[in-house]
Amino acid sequence: MVLAPGLQRTCDVLRTRLMRSTGEGVLSITRPAAAPLPDSFDDWATARWPALVRFAGLLVSAYDAEDVVQDALVGAYPRWTQLRAAGTPDAYVRRSIINASISRWRRHGRREQPADDAVLADLSARASPQTRDPAGTVADAAVARDLLTRLPAAQRAAVVLRYYDDLTFAEIASVLGCAEVTARSHVHRALATLRELLPEDDHD
Repeated sequence: MVLAPGLQRTCDVLRTRLMRSTGEGVLSITRPAAAPLPDSFDDWATARWPALVRFAGLLVSAYDAEDVVQDALVGAYPRWTQLRAAGTPDAYVRRSIINASISRWRRHGRREQPADDAVLADLSARASPQTRDPAGTVADAAVARDLLTRLPAAQRAAVVLRYYDDLTFAEIASVLGCAEVTARSHVHRALATLRELLPEDDHD
C-alpha cells in the first residue's frame, strides 16, 4: 500500500510511539526468524507472556491486559497439540485477545480512558535500561494509548498488528478473520484518522 507523505509520516510516528510505549527499541520491529515451538504449552506460554501482555495493553485497559491474556491462554490450552502442529498458537491467542478487546469496546464504547500515569510509569519501569527513558516512555505511552482509544476496535487491532507486531496485511487478515483488502482498509482509515489527531507540532 503506497501512502501519501502525510499518512506515511503518521505511520512512522505511530510505529515509534508504539514501540517506545511498551519498552521496545525502535529498531526491534524487524522480526527475527521464528524459533521452534517448545513441546510444552507451559514453556511456550511462559516465554510469550510478556509480549502478549504488552500486545493486549495496546488494545484494552492496562488494568485488564493480564486478565485478557490469561483468558486467551485458557482457551488455547486444550488446543495446544493442534495449534503447535499447525504453528499457529500466537495467531490463535492474538485473535482471542482482539475478540475480547472488540467485545469490551462494544460494551463500553468511547468511555474507555487511557491508563493513568501510575500504570504507565510502572510499564516504563519494566523497560530495559538500554531503551528506558522514563519521561519519554510515559509520555509516548500516554499519547499512543490515547490515539488508539479514538479508533474503532477493528482499526485499532489492525494498526497494532501492523506497526507493533509488524505483520503483513495477509497475516493481519488471517488474525482478524477478514479479507486482505479489508485489513488494508482498516489500516489506511486508521492512519487517516490518526493524522488528524496527531499534534500539529509533533516532529517525533
